[in-house]
This record gives sequence, structure tokens and C-alpha cells, in this order.
Amino acid sequence: MRKLCWLTCALSAAIFLAVYLLPEPFLLPAGLLSALAGSPAIALHGKARQRTALLAAGLAAGFLWTGLYAHLFRAPARSLAGTEARSYTLTVTSFPQATSRGASLTARLSPAEGPEALVQLYADEEALSLQPGDKVEGVIRLAPSDFLRGESLDYYQSKGIYLLGYAQEGLTLTQRPERIPPRFWPQYAAQALKDSIGQSFPADVAGFVTALITGDKSSLPTGLYAAFQRAGLAHVVAVSGLHVSFLAAMMALLLGKMNRASAVLTILSVYFFAALAGSSPSALRAAFMCSLPLLAPLFGREEDRPTALCTALALLLIQCPYAAASVSLQLSFAAVAGIYLITPPLCRRWFQAVPRWDKLPGSLLRKLLLYCVSSFAVTLGALLFTTPLAALHFRSLSLVGPLTNLLTLWAVSDVFLGGLLAALLGLFLPGAAAVLAWVTAWPARWVIFVVKGLSRLPFAALSLTSAYLLGWFIMAYAVILLCLFSRRKLRASVLVIALLPTLCAALLMNAYPARAGALTAAVLDVGQGSSTLFYSKGHAVLVDCGGNGGDDPGDIAADYLQSLGSSRLDALVLTHYHSDHACGVAELLSRIDVSLIIAPDVTPEDPLRQEILALAEEYGCEVELLLNDAAFTFGDARLSIYEPLGKGSANEEGLSVLCTAGSFDVLVTGDMDGIVEKRLVKYKNLPDIELLVVGHHGSKSSTSEELLLATGPERAVISSGYNAYGHPALETMERLGAAGCDIYRTDLMGTVRFTIQEEEQE
Repeated sequence: MRKLCWLTCALSAAIFLAVYLLPEPFLLPAGLLSALAGSPAIALHGKARQRTALLAAGLAAGFLWTGLYAHLFRAPARSLAGTEARSYTLTVTSFPQATSRGASLTARLSPAEGPEALVQLYADEEALSLQPGDKVEGVIRLAPSDFLRGESLDYYQSKGIYLLGYAQEGLTLTQRPERIPPRFWPQYAAQALKDSIGQSFPADVAGFVTALITGDKSSLPTGLYAAFQRAGLAHVVAVSGLHVSFLAAMMALLLGKMNRASAVLTILSVYFFAALAGSSPSALRAAFMCSLPLLAPLFGREEDRPTALCTALALLLIQCPYAAASVSLQLSFAAVAGIYLITPPLCRRWFQAVPRWDKLPGSLLRKLLLYCVSSFAVTLGALLFTTPLAALHFRSLSLVGPLTNLLTLWAVSDVFLGGLLAALLGLFLPGAAAVLAWVTAWPARWVIFVVKGLSRLPFAALSLTSAYLLGWFIMAYAVILLCLFSRRKLRASVLVIALLPTLCAALLMNAYPARAGALTAAVLDVGQGSSTLFYSKGHAVLVDCGGNGGDDPGDIAADYLQSLGSSRLDALVLTHYHSDHACGVAELLSRIDVSLIIAPDVTPEDPLRQEILALAEEYGCEVELLLNDAAFTFGDARLSIYEPLGKGSANEEGLSVLCTAGSFDVLVTGDMDGIVEKRLVKYKNLPDIELLVVGHHGSKSSTSEELLLATGPERAVISSGYNAYGHPALETMERLGAAGCDIYRTDLMGTVRFTIQEEEQE
């Protein structure tokens, strides 16, 4: 078995190197060199000869297969991108998902020449009626999938999707199969389960149960998945080994003694479940790892975990080498590797410390302690290798993850098994399914309650964008590895003494400049949108909360505020009712206590205004709608809010804000154009300002010469991201340069922060 381990490990390593480091023209030479490097193995003897040959063969196969795959499948698909829109025939391969502009679905495109290719297709609302297996035609504009919204990404590439398609004139259904093709059975089964869950479970838990069983997170309530991430429990809504182990345990309970027939039935069940969950790398890995222990005894072989893990990884990468870039694949295999390597020795060491009792209730207490110890050991084993990967990909570290897992994993198993049984029962007996769903909803509510509660703590998750916190993380990880692999047994107290004080010191150093200064003004990186945080002496005001970046702007603002050790806003000021300035309000209010919401008293029928007022009522926030100037003080700073000065669109009817700390002034003008800016200069006594948050994301119609001459800003920050409007405009950049401004841009520099010290405000 270990021969296979050496071969598949080398093959997987070569594919990772090919995907991440080597350009395609170098893959063939790399494969040939790897093969030649194995030739000296002839002079070796025994295991050294064998292992060297296996490593060389694996490396050569990995490089050569990646190059061949790129030539046969990836290159032909990419050659279709960038051409003019033309008519194509496609086969729908997934149920459509609703988007803000219509529908999104995957489809297999059949070009006139070359192999078929998977496409992530975007179409109008009529496409929502399509089903897997449907044949459609339409005029499609194709683009490469490795570049979206101005940023490079590997998400689609890792799923074997190399094209994005945009239907220009809608899609025409040309054929619907009379019978569902077998290859689409899992999609239809998943959809049936989703519908059954939606009908059987209460609305407050249906989205969580759907995500837990099928891996589809689209029905989770707003912000709940982000809460799972901060609480370190996101893995339970990404189908993986945890879910497959639950399913295998249920099959063992139903089938009784394991024999060849029950083993085959269990294996078929877990693979069908993996397909039902979308055939994600983590689900397929879990199914493969579950099947090997069942097959090995039947064929008279012993289970070898390293071989099973490496073989599973190699099979997934052979199917699609670019799956190496999948974050879920990396995290899934890293978690299992950590559990295999770290959990057993931890359990052996910690079990010895659990007292032995022979009588009840002592024996029950011992079992409970052993369960807690083993659960904690499994969690730490999984975290050992996944933590640096999560830090690399997400720049975040959940501190409450071990506690969250300990408090909820027992309930997760109950929800999964009860939810799956209720969903299956709902297909035939809806009444009985509703009763089981009602019972299962209670542990589901417990999981959601714990996740929401712990994720709201100020330091539930650390953002590793800070140099202090990143330095602490590297140091902490080195200390943990030392404790785990040191030959001398180090006490847990040593670990606590080493990590807790240094963590507190890192948090204090990260928050100290803002807390010690008279004012901190942070223009947050929210993509194409605007969100500016003012912080002074423990008090905070947020001006706008919207954007279209990868993360919810409410999460971005809440994370930044909590990194300063605060979970409260004195006020949220919304300059106007546009989504790029207010789409993150719901998530912000779910995480942060907001005392007051200030917004313009215009367009009472506006849906976004009505939504914000409803949210304010739900969370108990005071609301002040303005048609006149207003002002209030927070910390050592003063906020002046100027009334709407224009008429017409929401941009012209918005508020503008001046924040002052001593002699330092910051002006935020929202999206007002040059005409309204002239009125602001004419009717309001604007001072010379030190910082200007450039209006309308750098639009050429804003940031007029009149405003620049009247206020003389020393610095200007443009809050923008990928957009089709040309923001920031060249004309605006030239006007700012002519005015002598130092220019900062969130799309190039990320969040831009200015801290004014006490002496600077005097």
C-alpha cells in the first residue's frame, strides 16, 4: 500500500507545483527532467531504489498530465473567450439560482469545433424555469473565468469551469428530456430534498438545515454564513468528512452487521450523497476515505490512512488538475491530515489525565469527559494544518472556534441525521416529516444561537491584516508546533502563559493608535462603494455602509470596529439611499449595537429607505430623518451634517458630513455632483480641510474645482473598486493633482486610515 502512497503523493505535489508555480510551456520540460532524475535510482538498492523511482514517476506523471489536460481541455475552452457573441447550443447541468439581474446556472457548451466545455452562464429571469438536462440555444458572449470584476480568481477554474457566459437575448428551450438522464439524478434528488426541507422545517432553521445536508448556502439568512466563519464552524455547512461519517453511522445502524452487501450499499450511499452535494472536492474526498475502510477487510487488506489520503487527493487532481486551487479541497485534506497525525497522540496523552471511576454517576462523568477530550483533540488536530491555510486565504483567525465546536458538534450530528430523515420522510409523509422536523429544529436553534452569540464577541475572529496580529499568529503557531512535536512534554500552562499575554499585547498595540489619538478616520475597502469610520476616545460613527466587494460591507465595518475593541456605534449616517452606500446595513445591525441612524428625509417610497427603517425598528435603533442641518459630539470630535441641497436623483438629495477634531477636518460628500457641491460651498461655511473623501467614487461629475478651491484639501481618498463607469475618472485625478492633494485609493491600497494625535489637533 505504501508504494501507492509514494507514487500518488509525488503526483499530487507535481500538480500543485504546476498549477501554482510553473507556466504551461514549462510543464513538458519539467516532466521530462523529473523522469530523467529517477534514472540514478538504478544504482540504488532495496527500498531507496523503489522510493526514488516512484517519486520520479509520480512527479513526471503529474507535470505531464497537467500540461496535457491544459492542452486538451483548458486551452480550447479559453480560445472561445473574447470572441464576439455568437449562437451556441448548451445543455443545462444545474438548477438555476436567482441573482439580482436574473439567473445563474452551469451549462455544457457544444462548440462547432473542439471539445465541450463547462460554462458559468448568466441569463435573464426566464432562465429560472430551466432544469438539468434541458437543451437550450442562445447568443452568448464568452469571457475567461479566471478574471472577474477586475480581480484574478481560481474559484471557477478549480471546478473545471473555464468560461463565463452572458446571454445577450435570452435562452430558447429546444428540448426537454422525457426522462431524467441518470447523470442528473443527484441534482434532482438534491432539489427534492431542498423543497422537502423548506416545507417541513420552520423558516428560522430551514436555511441552516439545507446548507448542512446539501452544502447549498444560498438559503442561509443574511450574515449567518459570515457568523459561522467567525465562530470557526463554517466547515459544518460545507459537506465533508463530518457529514459522510454521520451518514455512514446511520447506515451501519440501519443495516446492522457489516458484510459485503451492506458495505457496498453504504459505499453507494455515500458516493450518491457526495454527488447530491455538488461533487465538491471535500465531499468526494470524504466518500473515498469512507469507502476504503469498508473495502479493505472485504479484500483481505489492511487500511493504510496515508495511502488512502494521498490516493484520494491524486484521483481528484487527475480528474481536474486545477482543483488544486480549490480552497475547500486544501482545507479538507489539511484537516484530515491533522486529525490523522495529531489527534491520536493527543487523545492518548489526555485520556491518561481523566480519572477512572467504576461506579455511577462517576462512570457517566468519565464518559462525558472522554467525549469532551476526544472532541477537543479532533478539533485541534483539524485546526493544526487548516489554520495557516485559512489565514493565507481569508486573512482571518477564529479564536472561539475550539469552544464553538465543543458546544455544538453534538447538536450538528443530531440536526444532520434528523434533518436528512425528515427530508426523506417529507417526500412521502409530509405530516410525519413535520413532527420530526419540529423536534430537530431545537438542536438546530441551539447551534445558531451559539454561533450568533460567540461570533458577536469583539475578538471572536482576528483579522490578520494587522502586522501585530500577524506576527503574533506566526509566533503562536511556532509555539504550538513546539509543544506538539517536542520530545519533552510541555505543560498546557506553558502554552497559555506564552500565548495569552502576547495576544493581549498584540491586540493592545493594534488598537492603541486609534484609542490614544484624538480621531481616527478610516476609509474602508468595500469595493465599489463607500464606508468611512470615525473613531474618537472609544466612540465611533460610521458614514455609509455599502459596496460590492467580496465581503459584505457590514461585516467589513464590524470587523474593523471590533479590531479596536468596540462593538458599538454612536451613529450610522447614510448620505443617501443607494445600495453602494447602504447595502451592508442589515449585516452591520446584526453584529453591532447602533444607537442612532441618521438619513435624509426624502423619497419616502424608496424600497431601500423602507428596508432600513424596518431594520431600525427590528433592532431598536433610534432614527433621525433630516431635512435640516444637524450636529453632535462624540469623543473629542464633532460631526456636522449638512442638509440635502439638490433635487432630482438620490445622489443630489443626499447628506454631506464634516468631521472635526481640533484643527483637523474631514469632508464626506456622498455622491453629489458638481452643481450641488457649488451650493455646499455657497451656503455652508466650510473650513479648510485636511482630508477629502472624494465624491461619487471619483466620478468626473464630482469633486469640482470650486469645492477644491474653497476647502483646499491636503489629502484625498477615493473609495472605489471594479466598475464599468470608469471610476475614478482621469479628469478627477487631474483636478486633485492640480489642487496639490496627496491621493489615496482603496482599490489599490485597501483600507486607508489616518490617525490624528492629541498634539496635531491643537
